[in-house]
Amino acid sequence: MKIMAVDFGESRTGLAVCDPTELLASPAGTIFEKNTEKTLEKIAAAAQENGAQMVVVGHPLNMDGSRGGRAQRCRDVAERLTQMLEVPVVLWDERATTKTALSILGENRTYGKKRKQVLDSVAATVILESYLAFRKNNPEED
Repeated sequence: MKIMAVDFGESRTGLAVCDPTELLASPAGTIFEKNTEKTLEKIAAAAQENGAQMVVVGHPLNMDGSRGGRAQRCRDVAERLTQMLEVPVVLWDERATTKTALSILGENRTYGKKRKQVLDSVAATVILESYLAFRKNNPEED
């Protein structure tokens, strides 16, 4: 199944997609937009362009598992996408994904402007890889 992950942000939103076999997750670009409605439209268009059969939205819970304002915002985004798309939309815990993405970019010596341009799509890829690992290890949850 082709799945697209979304790392929603107030001004930058990262996207990632996997292949139909759910083995490889790859960055699929960054949406540079501050208007939430326009961001939602661009996410929906990207989902259709990529043939996504499911969309996973990163859910930034606090480290103690509680929900803050940003987590609620992402929940709202997921609910809006559910209304806009004809595919399932799920929330996925994204704690520490940006830190992991920064580590990956550091290992690849990606710094400065280039880092800022790709950070969110790499974070979306980390979210998607985590979700794919869960699906692989919990097939009964599908």
